Amino acid sequence: MRATPFSRVRIPKDPMSFTPSRLALCVISVGLAACSTPQDDNLRYQSTTKAKASTLATPPDVTQLMHGQGDTASARVASASDYHAARPQAAAPSTAPSALGDVRMESEGQHRWLVVGRTPEQLWEPLRKFWQDNGFVLDTDQPERRIMETDWAESHAKVPTGMVRDTLASLSSATELSQGAAEMDRFRTRLEQTAGGTEIYVSHRGMREIADTSRDGHTTWRAAPADAELEAEWLRRLMARLGDVPGQTATAITTEAPVAPKRGPQIVDPKGQPTLQLAENFDLAWRHVGLALDRTGFTVEDRNRSEGTYFVRYVPPTNGKEPGAFAKLVDFVHPGPVAAPLKLGIQVRSENDTSAVTVVGRANTTVAPADALRIVQVIAADLQ
Repeated sequence: MRATPFSRVRIPKDPMSFTPSRLALCVISVGLAACSTPQDDNLRYQSTTKAKASTLATPPDVTQLMHGQGDTASARVASASDYHAARPQAAAPSTAPSALGDVRMESEGQHRWLVVGRTPEQLWEPLRKFWQDNGFVLDTDQPERRIMETDWAESHAKVPTGMVRDTLASLSSATELSQGAAEMDRFRTRLEQTAGGTEIYVSHRGMREIADTSRDGHTTWRAAPADAELEAEWLRRLMARLGDVPGQTATAITTEAPVAPKRGPQIVDPKGQPTLQLAENFDLAWRHVGLALDRTGFTVEDRNRSEGTYFVRYVPPTNGKEPGAFAKLVDFVHPGPVAAPLKLGIQVRSENDTSAVTVVGRANTTVAPADALRIVQVIAADLQ
């Protein structure tokens, strides 16, 4: 369950520190919480205007590092022998397919995707209309790459409306609850053609508006973690749309299968080449790595499943320092010198019942070990 804006209201320890506006805010918050009830249609979005979206858009090619800050410690580096010695027997993947027409949902752990018995060309227009009907503007619409992505959109389900919203907006202490949205989301849809049809993946990226403690009365934007539950909900709705079953939601027919525990991703360093070890077969590793690249904002230019390679662009940090999310936003609005992007390959290869992920150069180029390690750490952090 995602937190509502009202979960951020804090009661001062000193009762005498209450001001009339703070007291009114607390009373309204409690009253609204008491009278609110869950809504079936709780995903109501409106894309921002182009002017507003441009101030929120994250810099191309460098957003892949946004989720890696502070999250890579758990993806420890181990030796290859340590990994294989300690790795438990890999459990068989657990999937829970359900179907509407020629559309079925499959899942493995928290990852879900749709399998449709149609070609990407047949699905492109219905997918475009699906997102537009739900209040989104498509920022990326590239059928040749089989990728579409919405622009940043605010969720009206998270913002109070009517008298309550107007009252909150009038209180100076309710900065995060005023007319601006506290959270923004965007979604990437990626299609992969298979022998029997098409696999559809939906990935989420979010930004959260928080108080800027260095400037009183100001807010700033920070990257929010990808929300797997939100991705699953949009897949259910997309399944109902593509399955063409009026009045029936995929939620009612989707079941969860228990997932056997397995060892998480491990980073090893054989012969100076940082490698991400995954305790799963190639098919699952290929899907999971692709979702991780989508969620962390890599620019995927192409892919070759038969060779197990995603072709991506990557901009290394300057001066050996990782910029923070806000610094990246500022640099996007007021751009400074930017290093030329590196064109790399993220290669997934099968190793018996496990898989290995490495970073390889393109066009006979080599990859600096520091860049390779940074990239596999970002992917590992998302797959934890």
